[in-house]
Amino acid sequence: MPEAVIVEAVRTPIGKRGGALAGVHPVDLAARVLEALAARTGIDPALVDDVVWGCVSQVGDQSANPARSAVLAAGWPETVPGTTVNRACGSSQQALDFAAGMVMSGQYDLVVAGGVESMSRVPLGAGRDVGLPYGPRLLGRYETELGGGTFHQGRGAELIAAKWGLTRSVLDEFSALSHARAAAAIDSGAFDGQLVTIPEAPGHTVDEGLRRGTTAEKLGALTPSFDAGGVIHAGNASQISDGAAALLVTTPTRAGELGLTPIARYHSGAVGGADPVMMLTGPIPATAKVLGRAGLSIDDIGAFEVNEAFAPIPLAWLAETGADPERVNPLGGAIAVGHPLGASGAILMTRLVHHMRDRGIRYGLQTMCEGGGMANATVVELVG
Repeated sequence: MPEAVIVEAVRTPIGKRGGALAGVHPVDLAARVLEALAARTGIDPALVDDVVWGCVSQVGDQSANPARSAVLAAGWPETVPGTTVNRACGSSQQALDFAAGMVMSGQYDLVVAGGVESMSRVPLGAGRDVGLPYGPRLLGRYETELGGGTFHQGRGAELIAAKWGLTRSVLDEFSALSHARAAAAIDSGAFDGQLVTIPEAPGHTVDEGLRRGTTAEKLGALTPSFDAGGVIHAGNASQISDGAAALLVTTPTRAGELGLTPIARYHSGAVGGADPVMMLTGPIPATAKVLGRAGLSIDDIGAFEVNEAFAPIPLAWLAETGADPERVNPLGGAIAVGHPLGASGAILMTRLVHHMRDRGIRYGLQTMCEGGGMANATVVELVG
């Protein structure tokens, strides 16, 4: 079976809601990272077998298959197809899994995986304006657990905090650390080589959501968002954001033919499901599943990206996996810089593989909680 390798990974600087990227149509934003991927690798886009693209809110500006629209907006040949994937927050991580799987099966030689989300232009939950996503049979199955309500990520985060005994102060300390680590990464230039210039947003060169000087004490003054007596608030949850990212995936042989140097090998992938009411614990079983598939232990992994949708998620994951906290989200996370839904999986993988190359880290693992109680987990291995 052929191997799949990532030969380049690029992303936009993440924009905050209503910020630098709000005026950029998501198709154009996606096109910019496709253009950058081609420019940095020197590939002829006509050689690309497919563009597999994550996007969550596929309505309005993000409807009608944005993957194909982005290919055409980038000026790539009309012969290049595109398909858009929705696995909630893990959409572009799933796009990478699909892309790597097709390469490893021998059906694709060269494929782009990535994603886009403009939450400024297409708000979270926009699709619910035109219909209800849950039918009576689904709600009936979980009627007791939901207490007559519906599925809600904020409620799930509160349930996780309660189950794992995560206090408000612990959550806020973790959130402040996310900002501190993101600031240190930006100041050290850790992201410089992966960022794409967006002509429509001149001057937007760093992740926009960072709040320097954030402390647990300052976060302690914020009002809970979902429950008056709860522990989840805007400061220990991910930010609403805009962004895009893209990765080029191929085989080692094809990379050599094209004069490309692989960064990382796609080692193993897994997807799993968990309780849809608590909703956000999926990374715990997905991590166990992918490590088992990879034949690795948690201690073999040198760097982790565990999406910070809400602070309880990586903290519960840490408690269950026993991972070294210093290796988890070493560059900060979505609490500090934002979570542009369908783009986040590709953004995190871009950050991860560049960090691995910069630090000589052999194995990296990425996992993301997803709506409906799902999660993806992916292990990559440094090449060279």
